[in-house]
Amino acid sequence: MKPIKATRISSIDNIAKQLCDVDSLKNVLHCGECEHPMPSHEALKEIISRLKAIIFPGYFGPSQVHMESISYHITASLDSTYRLLTEQIRRGGCFACADYSKDRRGCEKASADIAMEFMNKLPEIRRLLALDAQAAYEGDPAAVSAGETIFCYPSMLVMTHHRIAHELYKLRVPIIPRMISEMAHSRTGIDIHPGATIGEHFFIDHGTGVVIGETCIIGSNCRLYQGVTLGAFSFDKADDGTLVKGIARHPILEDDVTVYAGASILGRITIGKGAVIGGNVWLTKSVGPGEKIVQSHGSKAKESDMLKGNTEEITCKSKNK
Repeated sequence: MKPIKATRISSIDNIAKQLCDVDSLKNVLHCGECEHPMPSHEALKEIISRLKAIIFPGYFGPSQVHMESISYHITASLDSTYRLLTEQIRRGGCFACADYSKDRRGCEKASADIAMEFMNKLPEIRRLLALDAQAAYEGDPAAVSAGETIFCYPSMLVMTHHRIAHELYKLRVPIIPRMISEMAHSRTGIDIHPGATIGEHFFIDHGTGVVIGETCIIGSNCRLYQGVTLGAFSFDKADDGTLVKGIARHPILEDDVTVYAGASILGRITIGKGAVIGGNVWLTKSVGPGEKIVQSHGSKAKESDMLKGNTEEITCKSKNK
């Protein structure tokens, strides 16, 4: 009988051999040719923390903000954040073998230029988030102030991440936008792809389970409730069976649309201005402006009936028509 120690070593050696097999590693091993390390989750958390303190001074970062010194603090924070972001953009480019990362000296300049282009977007990001906070306050009777929504609401947390990630996405920064989005997803249960275009004055009430796909376009003054999916209905495939990338496959919501809890809106369809989509609707066809769609068979109904919760009664009326 072999000694226990020898048996253990033999077993571990065998496991290691299997795990180092080329076929086993081919889809899981990252061997970047670039010298720079992988993007850092911790560094990105620090960047987001600093950006939140810049966008919402007093709510995040130093607990006391004085107007006479705010310029100094924001300027210093902008500079340090810019340097941190430049490094992560460079790492992200290296990870994805982006065009700007192929020449080392050029990569450093390109990363710095992209980071500065993003920093120039911060005033607009703040404007949009201020409107999102107002939408949350106006859209939730339980909210006591817009400030409460900034400090506490999952909708504001996820939209802060999304507005930041979306600008980086538009600048074609690899992987970093998705990492920023997934930070908010893991904390809130709200999954918004950084590619989704979302207009101003946007609010997600409660939020858990909301999914918004990459090519979604959402207009201004829209509101979603928990469990809403704005997803893809089907996927085009190439001749070799792989999914075709880069096609517009998610819904368009025009201005002033409300989507109630549990609704699934799938495919490149358009929900017209001012439309209301009731809870648990499964929708794969476009909806005209101002229409109200209820649960059973996508029937049209009065918004006043929907708000009273008379879904079952509405369904019966619709069937009898």
